[in-house]
Amino acid sequence: MISPTPPTWAEFLSQTISAFGCTTGTLHRLDPADRHLKLVAHQGIPEALMPIIQSIPVGKGIAGVAAERQEAVEMCNLQTDTSGVAKPGAKQTQVQGTLAVPVMDGARLCGTLGIGKLVPYDFTEEEKDRLMNTGRQIAARLLPG
Repeated sequence: MISPTPPTWAEFLSQTISAFGCTTGTLHRLDPADRHLKLVAHQGIPEALMPIIQSIPVGKGIAGVAAERQEAVEMCNLQTDTSGVAKPGAKQTQVQGTLAVPVMDGARLCGTLGIGKLVPYDFTEEEKDRLMNTGRQIAARLLPG
């Protein structure tokens, strides 16, 4: 069970990653001033990618597209994806199955939550719904307002 009020965002993300049987994850908060997603917590992300994922424009990359569309964005295998949604540097994560969802407080975008597996994987509708619900539980705390 994922606690909606963990002591830290890193612990929340770790619990979420574990609950979905994943190995990597990110949590971003929307900065309304510049419409960029700012990194709040991460796990399993290579150091070389940290400068890239610190601030992501809405609409760019997997997290940015999830934020823009306000819906789950999934890739069975990031390493072989040719959709153009994932940025080339994302392959450095070695992640294959990936899922990013917007963190929504009603109709208000608060950020994004992403998880990934090191094997090709199709997330089920139930898993997508569960991750969306996990995001809704923390939305108001992620972006108070």
